[in-house]
Amino acid sequence: MSHEQTLQAADITAHNDSGKGLSKRTLGVPALVFMIIAASAPLTVVAGGVPSNFAVTANLGVPLSFIALGVCVALFTVGYAAMSSHIRNAGAFYAYIAQGIGRATGVGASWIALVSYNAMQIGIYGLFGFALASFINDKLSTNIPWWVAALVGFVIVGWLGVNKVDLSAKVIGVLVAGEFVAVIVFDVISFAVQPEGVSNVGLVPTDLFTASVGAALAFSMAAFMGFESAAIYSEEAKDPKSSIARATYIAVGIIAVFYAFSSWAMMIGTGPSDIIAEAQVHGPDLAFNFLTAHGAVLFSDITQVLFVTSLLAALIAFHNAVARYVFSLGREGVLPRSLARVNRRHAPVAGSLAQSALALIMLVIFAIAGTGSELGSLYPVLTFFTWLTNTGAFGLVLLLVMISVAVIGYFRKHAAGYSLWTRVVAPSLAALTLGTVFVLIVLNFNVLIGSDGLSPLSWILPALVIVPGIAGLLWGLRLKKHHPEIYRGIGFGGGSDTSS
Repeated sequence: MSHEQTLQAADITAHNDSGKGLSKRTLGVPALVFMIIAASAPLTVVAGGVPSNFAVTANLGVPLSFIALGVCVALFTVGYAAMSSHIRNAGAFYAYIAQGIGRATGVGASWIALVSYNAMQIGIYGLFGFALASFINDKLSTNIPWWVAALVGFVIVGWLGVNKVDLSAKVIGVLVAGEFVAVIVFDVISFAVQPEGVSNVGLVPTDLFTASVGAALAFSMAAFMGFESAAIYSEEAKDPKSSIARATYIAVGIIAVFYAFSSWAMMIGTGPSDIIAEAQVHGPDLAFNFLTAHGAVLFSDITQVLFVTSLLAALIAFHNAVARYVFSLGREGVLPRSLARVNRRHAPVAGSLAQSALALIMLVIFAIAGTGSELGSLYPVLTFFTWLTNTGAFGLVLLLVMISVAVIGYFRKHAAGYSLWTRVVAPSLAALTLGTVFVLIVLNFNVLIGSDGLSPLSWILPALVIVPGIAGLLWGLRLKKHHPEIYRGIGFGGGSDTSS
């Protein structure tokens, strides 16, 4: 073990042994996999994301897009997983970039991560509130506003956030298992219906690589968001040296194959010649209407409930990620140290409450702004959800590119035991492919947020990610000059480091 890792491990051990750190050896590989997949929200992607992709891009290659992106993400995971056996820090992205590129850059990356994860988590409240309110209002003939329903999820997420992480993992495990069952049943019915028979439409390159390939890939990339989150729990994993890598590989494989197969099943069940038109008419209701039309009315209702719980699972997963980033940055003095406070359950209570407070403020703002909107009940989906989650995806893909570069930098100094493929080739290919996806997201950002042509939001929302990143970089440089003792510990769990 190098000097840096020795310092880092000693510091983390001291925190945990003193009762001031996160829970030790709490999460196994299955729990980590569920956490990752929960952030991806399987039923939300299949019932909401896939029809939206077909509708907006008119691209038949959506199933193949998941396989293509799965390859890109797998390349990224090679170096990322190797680093995870060395760096165990709740602020995973931040620590990796700090140790692979530089501390000041790591601070900039941490601020990008905070904005991006918060945007993803808070934006989901818009769709959660809409889905829950719509279901209750339809079944009980009530008129509950979306923000009231969103507050129900807010209370549940906030309560779980200040409890032991294994409680969140158990809740998420049950919810994600239900999602998988629902999607599998939908897939089975789709192949049983097959109005045009089973074909390879959607799985051949000529279907994907059309003029709309960029928008299709940008849409599908959002389905992978959260796959990197296992490393955030490295201080709470039972065997962090191997379990982080295993969980990430397993989750990436499941996500890519499951989404590709399920989107293909949707094409087969609807009919390849009708899928785009049907998606444009029905949007996220396509899957539920399909189940109702083919006699599974009760199951359609159950699936709608699971759609809501899918969003709840994603809210919990992203909330936990944000809380741990805040904890890590507070512990290292990059943010106020009071934000590193944990409770007797070893939950990062200060980070959790800070994230909940920000979410509540945003909920209030959008609830007031949406009063009397001409968008009607779809207001929280077309604004709150769409704007924030795509902003979050923009920032997270940028971080993936930065980490790919950081892997190369890190293993220039820690090459022992690793092949050229792990140290250089795979991360270089990941930087190239994910960099291409990032450019596609930038070029198609107006499409992702539902804007006709360029609009102020097309640059305002990305700026909400980039500007804090630059500010964080400058803050890191200021720490280097005025607080070198803090600067030396950046990315090392708060332990000082003697290297420059």
